[in-house]
Amino acid sequence: MKITKKYFPAVVVLFVILLCASCSDYQLEIVAELSQAPGNIAVTPDGRLIVSQHSLYDPLYRVIEVLPDGTVKPFPNEQWATEPGEDDVGLSSVLGIRSDLNGIIWMLDNGSGFSRLVAWDSRKDVLHDIIDIPEPVRKSNSFFNDLAIDPVHNKIYISDPAGPESPAIVIVDIESGSSRRVLEGHESVVPEPLPIVIGDKTMGVDRDGNGVPMLGIDPITIDPESEWLYYGPSQGSSLWRIRTEDLVDESLSENDLSSRIERYGDRPVCDGITVDGAGNIYITDVTSYAVGVIEPSGEYRILYRDESLLVWPDGMSFGPDGYIYVASSQLHLAAALNNGEDLSKKPYYIVRFKALAKGSAGR
Repeated sequence: MKITKKYFPAVVVLFVILLCASCSDYQLEIVAELSQAPGNIAVTPDGRLIVSQHSLYDPLYRVIEVLPDGTVKPFPNEQWATEPGEDDVGLSSVLGIRSDLNGIIWMLDNGSGFSRLVAWDSRKDVLHDIIDIPEPVRKSNSFFNDLAIDPVHNKIYISDPAGPESPAIVIVDIESGSSRRVLEGHESVVPEPLPIVIGDKTMGVDRDGNGVPMLGIDPITIDPESEWLYYGPSQGSSLWRIRTEDLVDESLSENDLSSRIERYGDRPVCDGITVDGAGNIYITDVTSYAVGVIEPSGEYRILYRDESLLVWPDGMSFGPDGYIYVASSQLHLAAALNNGEDLSKKPYYIVRFKALAKGSAGR
């Protein structure tokens, strides 16, 4: 059909409307505006949104649940969400948090001289398990940061940035509670001396902004089939992966295990990652106020950039609705990194966007 000059403007308007409609699922959406900085996110298979509150901001509640109306409440309850008492009930300092396929919320608790996994059944609303991670798996400078759950091998993989020379992956057996430390000091887990420049601010290692921070392995995720574990240092330019069947094979020496590691692609400095079933790795691009993706080709590109909503995008998690949820913590503006002055501005955002391909809740 020939489009006459008379109808051409109307056709253009219709095309734009249809284009916008087709793209409506691929925008950043605000899920919640919080008065306390979030850390990481767990989305249950039932769609419940559980969030750790960043320990660098000294929150009263270590973990909260964001309700559908945007309000929050302590998770799993007031007693467990606050500082542990003499009975050890409570949480000391939580960043890493994930939901498994049965709605069990696994929380990484880092206390003074101890580290443990606290698992809460969100469906039955009862304590499911506590797994202590003892020395020497936990080192004196350990601060377990993030985790990935492997339901096929019944394991949990934990990123431990530790010191710049001793980052590692910790493997926890869910059934026995045993744990071991692997790949300590390997190039895939140690930081690179890259400057972290966000806007007009360069992060330093002390409160006066001096020195170059050295942030080892932090982002870690597992694909929906539990075949590959993806990870890397927060401060790095490469994303790495290794087969889970190799990680759980205790007969492999450290050298043998190291030889199984693959470099997946280029990436920016980041704090969180997640993966869909098509092999797209989503990246919180902290220096660009952005979320990006490493495609199976190994190429990196930015998906969304927003200097208001993505101020230090931190943890990410897939939801059962096909969306990826992102928490922004404004971490580089926290008082601990700015000579005692809190430069962050409320609210702190949780946003979401439609994934490029199907994923798995809890990833």
